[in-house]
Amino acid sequence: MDRRKFLGGIASLGLVGASLGLSAADRRATLLSTSVLVVGGGVGGVAAALAACRAGQKVVLTEETLWVGGQFTSQAVPPDEHPWIEEAGCTRSYRRFRDEVRSWFVQDFPVTAATRATARLNPGGGWVSRLCHEPRLALTVLESMLAPFIAQGRLTLLLGHRPIAASVRGDRVESVQFESMTGGRRRTVVATWVLEASELGDLLPLAGVEHVTGAESRSETGEPSAPEKADPLDQQAITWCFGLEHHAGQNHILGRPDDYARWRDYVPRMVPPWPGRLFAWEHSHPVTLKSRTLPFDPVGEGGFPNLWTYRRIRDASRFEAPKAFPSICLVNWPQNDHWLAPLVGPGVTLEQRRQREAESKALGRSLIHWLQTEAPRPDGGTGWPGLKPSAGTFGTPDGFALAPYIRESRRIRARFTVTERHVSTEARKAETGATADTVRAATFADSVGVGAYRIDLHPSTTGRNYVDVSSLPFQIPLGALLPQRVENLIAAGKCLGVTHIANGCYRLHPVEWNIGEAAGALAAFCADRKTTPAAVHAKTDLLADFQKRLRDDGFELEWRVPIRPL
Repeated sequence: MDRRKFLGGIASLGLVGASLGLSAADRRATLLSTSVLVVGGGVGGVAAALAACRAGQKVVLTEETLWVGGQFTSQAVPPDEHPWIEEAGCTRSYRRFRDEVRSWFVQDFPVTAATRATARLNPGGGWVSRLCHEPRLALTVLESMLAPFIAQGRLTLLLGHRPIAASVRGDRVESVQFESMTGGRRRTVVATWVLEASELGDLLPLAGVEHVTGAESRSETGEPSAPEKADPLDQQAITWCFGLEHHAGQNHILGRPDDYARWRDYVPRMVPPWPGRLFAWEHSHPVTLKSRTLPFDPVGEGGFPNLWTYRRIRDASRFEAPKAFPSICLVNWPQNDHWLAPLVGPGVTLEQRRQREAESKALGRSLIHWLQTEAPRPDGGTGWPGLKPSAGTFGTPDGFALAPYIRESRRIRARFTVTERHVSTEARKAETGATADTVRAATFADSVGVGAYRIDLHPSTTGRNYVDVSSLPFQIPLGALLPQRVENLIAAGKCLGVTHIANGCYRLHPVEWNIGEAAGALAAFCADRKTTPAAVHAKTDLLADFQKRLRDDGFELEWRVPIRPL
C-alpha cells in the first residue's frame, strides 16, 4: 500500500482539518443517536472507540482539540512505559499501535539503512522511553486504526467539540450536548452507553456523577503518602510542552516576553523546599527531594544524562539527510511544570481554567527565552541563541503542543477505589509481611488489565513537593471503572476510581489505553447481553464471560512475566 495515498484517504474521511470528522449532511444535523458515546478522544477515548467498534457497536467519539490521541499527540508526551513493555504488560491493540509507530517511521521517512535495520527502534532516541517519537507519527497511526470504522459508517468522529450539558433521567445519562470549538451549531448525542474519557473528567459535573477532585486525607484512605487534610484543590502540576531545534551559528531570539522577569526570578515555595529558582539546572530530586542537577547541552548530544536527549522525539542521526531533519527536544521538564493554581474543583470556573492554561504556556515562552539568552552553558557562557521552537511539529506555528499535558482528572466515586495501600511496595510489605523478593500488589478478581509505573506525583498546587514512591506491577479492577450510582456511564480514562496518590501510577499511556479499551469492550458486552456494568461486576458468571472476551481480544488480566518493584 502507498502510505501517502492512504493518508490522503484519511483526510478525505474527515479525520483531519476543518471538516471536524463530518460529512456535509452531518454538519447540518444537530442530533445524533448512537449505541456508545465516548467523550474525549485522548489515549483512553481512542482505545474505547476501537474496542466498541470492533465488537460491532455504533460509536460517536468526541474530542475537544483537532487531534485524537491526547498524551500521544495533542499533549506531545512520549509514552511513559514500564520496563517489560516490549514483552508483556499491555493489550494487543496497544502493542499494535507501538509496532505501527515503528513501521510507519522506517517506511515513510528517509532514514538510514542502519536505522531501518534496528530492532525495537526508538525513533527519537530519547532516554525517557523506548518509543520516543513525533506526535504527528502517533496521530497518523491512530487515524489509520480508526479509519476503517469511519469508512464503514460505524464510527462518527466529532473533533473540536467539548461537552457543555447533559440530560439525566434517574440514574442514567440520556444525552450529552456539545459545543463546537470553531463555531457552528451545538450538537446533542443520544446514547445508550456513555464513556467518560476527557482529560479532566468534564462530563462528571455536567451529569451530576459523584466524583472527587484533588487529594483525599490520610485518615480517609489510610495512605502513608496522603496529606493530613483533604484538599480538593490540591492537584498535580500541568505542563504545556513544546519542541526545540538547535541551529548552531544562527540567532532565533525573539522579543523578550513581557512577564519574563517574573518567571526568571521565580523561586518555588515548596514543602520540602525547592533548591532555588525554577529557571536553573538544579531542581528537587523526585525521590529524595534533595537538590539534583540535570545538565542541558544541545551541542554535545551524546552526553548522559542530558536534558536535550531526555525526551528527544527526533534524532537527526537517524536520517540520510540530517540537516533536513534536525533533532527535536520535547521540553517536559521541572522548569515548565505549572503548579500555581488548579484547573478544576470547587469555585474554579472555565474562564479561570483557561487563564491558568494560558499562564502555563507563558511560563514556557519565558523558559525558551531564558534558554536562548541566560541559561548557563557547560563551557561557562550563557544561552544558546540557535535554539528555535519547532514550528509545525505539533500542529501549531509556535512550536507548542495543541493542549497542556494533564496529569490528574476528576475521579469518579467508584464501586471500588484503588489506593496506595494496594500498590505501594513498602505498604504491601508492611501489610503482608512479604520480602522484597516476594512482595506483590493486591490481586483483583475483577481484573480487566494490568499496568506498572512508580507512584509519580509532580509538585502540587498547594506547594507540596514531589511524591515519588516505589510501587508494584498492578491490575486494573473493573469496579474502579464503575460509578457507585450512575448505571450507564463507564470511566474510560484517568477519571477512574483511584485516589490522588494512586493516580500517580494509573495515569500513564499504556494504562490509560487499557482502561479505555476495557470500557469500550464492557459497553459492547452489556449491549450484546442486554445487561448492565453493575451486573457484570456483581455476577460471577457474567464477569467470567466478560473476562474471557477480554482475553480473546488480547488483554492481559494478570502479569505473565517475572516482575519486581519499580
